[in-house]
Amino acid sequence: MCQVTATKVPEYLPSVYLLFSQAIPMLRNTPARCRLLLRRHLPVIPIAHINFTNTRYNASQASAEALSGIPPPLAGIKIVDLTRVLAGPTATMLLADLGADVVKIEHVGRGDDTRSWNPPSAPLRPQLSSYESLTERAHSLPPESAYFLSSNRNKRSITVNFKDPTGLEIVYKLIEQADVLVENYIPGKLAKLGLGWEQCHKINPRLIYASITGYGQTGPYRQHAGYDVIVEGEAGLMHITGEPYPAKPVKVGVAATDVATGLYTHGAVMAALIGRQKTGKGCWIDCNLFETQVAGLANIASNYLIAGQEAQRFGTAHPSVVPYQVFSCKAPDGQEGDDFIMIGAGNDNQFNTLCTLVLPLPTLPSDPRFSTNALRVANRNELIYILETEFKKETKVHWLSKFRAATKAGKGVPHGPINNIKETFEHEQAIARKVTVEIEHPRAGPIKLVAPAVSYNGKKMPVRRHPPWLGEHSDEILNDLGYSTTQVEELRAKGVI
Repeated sequence: MCQVTATKVPEYLPSVYLLFSQAIPMLRNTPARCRLLLRRHLPVIPIAHINFTNTRYNASQASAEALSGIPPPLAGIKIVDLTRVLAGPTATMLLADLGADVVKIEHVGRGDDTRSWNPPSAPLRPQLSSYESLTERAHSLPPESAYFLSSNRNKRSITVNFKDPTGLEIVYKLIEQADVLVENYIPGKLAKLGLGWEQCHKINPRLIYASITGYGQTGPYRQHAGYDVIVEGEAGLMHITGEPYPAKPVKVGVAATDVATGLYTHGAVMAALIGRQKTGKGCWIDCNLFETQVAGLANIASNYLIAGQEAQRFGTAHPSVVPYQVFSCKAPDGQEGDDFIMIGAGNDNQFNTLCTLVLPLPTLPSDPRFSTNALRVANRNELIYILETEFKKETKVHWLSKFRAATKAGKGVPHGPINNIKETFEHEQAIARKVTVEIEHPRAGPIKLVAPAVSYNGKKMPVRRHPPWLGEHSDEILNDLGYSTTQVEELRAKGVI
């Protein structure tokens, strides 16, 4: 077996070395075989930079390492973040979670739009006025909005007026050192300010430039601003969300198209970084809400493209499976309104279990109206009325206990409560998986955030930095660029930062 160590790592390949330094020791290969594998799959790595030594495979050591997480794969990657609101900040936050140094460039004075989207906001420390480690600028800022805090962890913040030539020069210096730039301006807007793809590519040919827009860089809608709720309607999602006609279409309860676009952008940047390791060149990534949402139609889109089948709204129900929807339950004492439970009996066996082990309706599976799924679909309204009438006799808690008993008996039926947000975070699985993380914020004290959703070898990437207060790292970043303390103060006095 072969152990790989690096004697000199090219600065543009940190993530690859982390990957292979972890993976190659697990392969039972000779040094010669390791050289062949690396030469075949990563021809850009100078083999002279790598040492190969024979070592024995230690199963107990590997078992211990399996739950120790991985080093941040994007450590050493620098990202200039020119995004605001949700789609862009989501993408850059996910990259920051993986270890990238994300510098969020914000508007002087107001910052990211979502900083003012409150209430709610995190309460300021009671002793903020005497909190010595904070600057006067931090004391004068409004409370941190919950919206901003949700999508800006692990970043640094600098305020720059890049409409001013001096401020533009600051951004250029950051771009010279950057691996990635992410922006979400209307196409052509940054080019007019000297920060378009062509201008930035000349400054740094290795730069990966990711643009997030409403409709893309080309086409008749390229100049239209992108808003999640508008694209939900325009790209089909709202048409299939909500109760059947004549009820009105409804939007998804969270900005799902924005979040999905952020996820697509995050993946595209990762792919471009791998591509650059092969070519040595940057590229221009074109992500947009419209195409993200069209792609997100998934099987609904395929139904139309393959069979010409137009979609309908079914609420929580399924067009081809019955019963597969939300049912109302009796409200607990003291609660106004019903509780709800989601059930998905996808086959005849599950329907039989639902009727015999959960509900006291043992004759229903043999009823000629409901004995097969096709018949249940044909007689949907009759069946749903019978089931809903029964579910309303008892509370959600009662029915969940009946479902759990059926599952323990080896006769499970897909089901789940409709939880509110409090119940979601109190869910035993949420607690077991540690879906939240508590961090210290210099202005707000201890705050809770949703933790990164992915674990690597049993551990999540750490939240290394609190979401920054506006301009928190301006001095630090400018000092790193070579500006003196005096120069920084002059820039601040002129309103450049």
